[in-house]
Amino acid sequence: MSFQAYLDTIREKTGKGPDDFRALAAERGLVGPGVKAGDVVTWLATDFGLGRGHAMAIYSILKADAAPRPTAADRVDAQFSGAKAHWRPAFDAIVAHARTLGDDVELAPTDSYVSLVRGDRKFAIVAVTAKRLDLGVKLKGADPGARFEPAGSWNSMVTHRARIADPAEIDADLLARIDQAYSEA
Repeated sequence: MSFQAYLDTIREKTGKGPDDFRALAAERGLVGPGVKAGDVVTWLATDFGLGRGHAMAIYSILKADAAPRPTAADRVDAQFSGAKAHWRPAFDAIVAHARTLGDDVELAPTDSYVSLVRGDRKFAIVAVTAKRLDLGVKLKGADPGARFEPAGSWNSMVTHRARIADPAEIDADLLARIDQAYSEA
């Protein structure tokens, strides 16, 4: 059963949705980082006749609400932690270069890569592993050349990908592709 199916079943059974349970949980003091799953499960079983699985769906919503939301800077820092930390200076150099192209360059990090966006248009992404930095650029119809390969299924948001095994490989040719992708965004 999908998560949404759990919520749909809960609404059918109780007439209440996630926002209703948030409000009721707040009235009972069952919100915040210290709330125990067992307390929520007991409450929902007693007051609404919900089984453990359905109660845990509501608990997961309450728990997600209580969790601090990481900032964009926190998400970028997480990308370059541990064994991937040695790639941070190379990433910072790529971002610094991109920001020389215009004052509209922003970072949009996810849990697995960092997008470089111009306004609301993504023009490049950076993903790192311990051994490699991958740079993807969006250049529709352009020949990948010697440094890039078609992005293929690696990331559908870009058209070309460069696999960089050494920070010294980030040179004028590579940066020129970022310039081109920025200008086309």
